[in-house]
Amino acid sequence: MTVNKDMTIGQVLEQDSSSAGVFFAMGMHCVCCPASIGETLEEAAQVHGFDVNELINKLNEYFAQK
Repeated sequence: MTVNKDMTIGQVLEQDSSSAGVFFAMGMHCVCCPASIGETLEEAAQVHGFDVNELINKLNEYFAQK
């Protein structure tokens, strides 16, 4: 799986619920919140004040190791 900024948090978690650890490591502890599940990765990065590319890179690294 390749992650991109237009995917939602929910789509990523559907592929592998353990990927929540990547979100938690980035300071996104709200990934289980129903509203956040529908946010795109780009929207989530903006809300949490970090670069979406950093999140995407970490998620893609995670999935590449699976």
